[in-house]
Amino acid sequence: MAAPTVPGYSPGFKKPPAMLRLKRKRLRRSEAAAEAAPRPRDAPPRAPSAPTRRNPFSSLDNAPRAAGTAQPREPARPPPIPTSPGGALPAAALWQLLEPDCEEKPARRAEPSERTDIFSLTRDLCVPAAVPEVPSSPRHEFPADWSIKTRLLFMSSQPFTWAEHLKAQEEAQGFAQHCRATETNLPQSLQEPKLSTELRCAFQQSLVYWLHPSLPWLQLFPRIGADRKMAGKASPWSQDEALQQVLMSDWSVSFTSLYNLLKAKLCPYFYVCTYQFTILFRAAGLAGSDVITAAISPTTRGLREAMRNEGIEFSLPLVEESKTRKQKNSEVSLEMEVTSSLEVGSSTEDGGEAAPSDDDDDESFSWLEEMGVQDKVKKPDAISIKLRKEKHEVQMDHRPESLALVKGTNTFTLLNFLINCKSLVAASGPQAGLPPTLLSPVAFRGGTMQTLKARSITGKAMVQAAYTNVCSLEVSGPVLPHCLHTLTALLSAAQCGAFTAICYTHQPTAVFNSSLDTASPAQEQETVHKDLLKCGLHPRTLDQLCQHPTLGKSSIHFLEMKDYAYSWKA
Repeated sequence: MAAPTVPGYSPGFKKPPAMLRLKRKRLRRSEAAAEAAPRPRDAPPRAPSAPTRRNPFSSLDNAPRAAGTAQPREPARPPPIPTSPGGALPAAALWQLLEPDCEEKPARRAEPSERTDIFSLTRDLCVPAAVPEVPSSPRHEFPADWSIKTRLLFMSSQPFTWAEHLKAQEEAQGFAQHCRATETNLPQSLQEPKLSTELRCAFQQSLVYWLHPSLPWLQLFPRIGADRKMAGKASPWSQDEALQQVLMSDWSVSFTSLYNLLKAKLCPYFYVCTYQFTILFRAAGLAGSDVITAAISPTTRGLREAMRNEGIEFSLPLVEESKTRKQKNSEVSLEMEVTSSLEVGSSTEDGGEAAPSDDDDDESFSWLEEMGVQDKVKKPDAISIKLRKEKHEVQMDHRPESLALVKGTNTFTLLNFLINCKSLVAASGPQAGLPPTLLSPVAFRGGTMQTLKARSITGKAMVQAAYTNVCSLEVSGPVLPHCLHTLTALLSAAQCGAFTAICYTHQPTAVFNSSLDTASPAQEQETVHKDLLKCGLHPRTLDQLCQHPTLGKSSIHFLEMKDYAYSWKA
């Protein structure tokens, strides 16, 4: 007799339950036969049978249940999510909709459902578990973010169908608008975004960036920590010195071309991404500076020494800022100590003296002379003292605090240093012989036009005991600072001024948001700003990038627009 089918049972696990049921049936028959058989009058009654054993091959939800037991419980539904009056998803709802599924956590089994929900559509997204806090006072503009984003995820209750399936003519028009630096000014709100050809062309225009070198089978950004992704890929130049020289010669031409465009204010900024550090070159007028600047992060003591030997003048803004802060704190504490000593009637002469540790250093070996054993004790030599002084400098290697800033004409010296620096290229490993990656918002000699990848997803989510549409737009690739601003401007018009965004930052570049104390007078900034109008950026985007950085060593990772006003979390 075939085993009865059990609802929800997987077909691959029919035999073990059937065997166990057959075994229990035989056991019951033997027990019944034993009960029917005559037994001695004084024999004690037989003990009750042991409880039936659960099938170890079945899960708790799929295990067969006896008659009269509770029915299998239904899959848990997501909790209701409130919506804001403007139609945008609030911050708490956004984080509730996205289910984290990072590499550290095992993948969850999808719940059976006939309707597509947002959990299955966004299971490849990794987001923090906590809901970020946003400023209480929204603004009409968010601060410039000089870090490179690897991915942007926009969420809205309005669909992103206008970003799907661009026509060939719209794609071509977007490329032409990018190359000609055409300004696109959309109205504040679009009633039918999908029917707006101007919006779709501007969207294609905002996705364009320029790259060198271009090797389609290799992911050339990010370069820091990319050895695992590049392992096993074809690299014919790794063992061919002649081919490495050709690649470096071509790279030097492209690098020089970008610097000349930057100097002529025809390129606003560009990045040089090596396997150890990243350099951000900014034109005069950006980030509150009236001269060309180059920010290098992270650096090492060896790189800084090599730059000093080449005569490159640079500063360490974060180290100097830390020293200034410590000095102010020490002065305040010293004043407090002097005040307290005056209150207890101590002498005022000790207040202006140097720290007691200095006197202790001078007289640290005086007691040895009194004992007559000063010659038998080895004192620290000059090299040890020098190493002790440089201990802090070595400790900050590979950290954000090691940011080096080069300004003015020293950036040209840095250009020549990088072209001739042999340690700029890895000598071994998957990146051996591969020149650094050049990323630019405008065209340059040897650069290849690339586009960011964009895809839209529409799913379902439970909102107040009913399913509602939840739409998302994912943009992946090296998202440059100007691209974040232009995309948000387009979404403001297309999504009726209501959307939320999660930004995934390439962390080694977050330190570029630090304040570098390069502010210039307002009149000079206006003159420099007028010269940058031909750099290829939209005037509103240019205005944002000219502002003084305010994010510090962090970057924007959560952005929300509600009623055409921005809130963000860094």
